[in-house]
Amino acid sequence: MTQTPLRQRLREALPAAMKARDRPAVTALRATLAAIDNAEAVTTEGGPPESLAIETLPVGVGATEVARRVLTEEDVRRIVRAEADDRERAATEYVELGRPERAEQLRAEAGALLAHL
Repeated sequence: MTQTPLRQRLREALPAAMKARDRPAVTALRATLAAIDNAEAVTTEGGPPESLAIETLPVGVGATEVARRVLTEEDVRRIVRAEADDRERAATEYVELGRPERAEQLRAEAGALLAHL
C-alpha cells in the first residue's frame, strides 16, 4: 500500500479547511501549493529573442512551451518544511515586536502545514 503524495494531500486538505472555515490552514495551504507550483517553473533559455520581427518569432500551438520541472516527494517535503519554518521565524519576530496575535496566527499556519508532514 503506497502513501498518498504530500502535494495531493495538501490539495485535498484545502477544500476541507475552507469548509471548516479554518483561515490559518487555508492561508498556509494556498501559499504552500503556490510555492510548489513556482518551484516547478523553469526559466527560458537565452531570454527574449534578439529580433522581434514577426518572421523570426515561433508560431503554432505549443511553439514556446517548456516542460515544467518535476519535483520529487522529498523536494515537495522540503518546500512544505521551509514554508512552516518561515512562519515560525516570522512568529518569533512578531512576538519581539509586541504583536502576539499575529505570531499566534503564523504559528497556527505552521502547525497546519506540519500536520501533513
